[in-house]
Amino acid sequence: MTDWGLKNRLARIFRQDGKTVMLAVDHGYFLGPTSGLEDAAGTIKPLLPYADALMPTRGIIRTSVDPLTATPMVLRVSGGNSILDEDLSNEGITVSMEDAVRLNVAAVALSIYVGSPNQKETLLNLTRLVDEGQRYGIPVLAVTAVGKSMGRDVRYLALACRIAAELGAHVVKTYYCEGFEKVVKTCPVPVVMAGGKKLPEPEALELTYNAIRRGAAGVDMGRNIFQAEAPTAMIQAVSAVVHDNETPKRAFDLYNSLKSQSKGGRKAKLKGVTASKEELSRH
Repeated sequence: MTDWGLKNRLARIFRQDGKTVMLAVDHGYFLGPTSGLEDAAGTIKPLLPYADALMPTRGIIRTSVDPLTATPMVLRVSGGNSILDEDLSNEGITVSMEDAVRLNVAAVALSIYVGSPNQKETLLNLTRLVDEGQRYGIPVLAVTAVGKSMGRDVRYLALACRIAAELGAHVVKTYYCEGFEKVVKTCPVPVVMAGGKKLPEPEALELTYNAIRRGAAGVDMGRNIFQAEAPTAMIQAVSAVVHDNETPKRAFDLYNSLKSQSKGGRKAKLKGVTASKEELSRH
């Protein structure tokens, strides 16, 4: 397969504005039945129409995602650790590229742990995955995971993102930090912000706004969406910030308006902004 296939898959993840709202649901690969994902299929189904891409594991795709969906999959392919491990960086590649092809994914994702005892192995995992991806035209997303002993400051995250890009990652997912614009500026591939721990909804929207304003190519949120009081309203509010340049306040107004509505599909209108399922879902 030529680079056209790789570019086509990336174009499915990022809208024409170059941005994406990814929904992360891969937490169970090391956390087990995460709060909000106990019934993965029930959680994913109402959110899928509003996500530009879904980031699940192989098992969740096969058991909990409607095969008729047009939403692109960014498949988690690293693992081997668990929350019980003292060192979370001890990961390997858990899915073959052939199986990723069989699952018709748009990209594959793995974690790298720069500065950890297993730094070298996780970085070599990335290079092996990039090589395999090139053979099949499948892009690779590198997650700059942060272990228990690692910080989330601009110096560390800029280092990790640049290393990932230098080794061939097509997209990098990382955390927001003070000076985030430097992380983006010094990384030659798109940077997607990780949602991280659950925040109150206004704070999560503020976080999204700050990341986009400082150059992020989108967000990959999980807990801040599926653990929200109204998950479908939250993912639409996040999308309004990412794709429609809404302020956190207006996005939170949208969230509250959508939350208060019944499931009848009525449009939510606020101060000249119309947000319907058709408008806020991927076209």
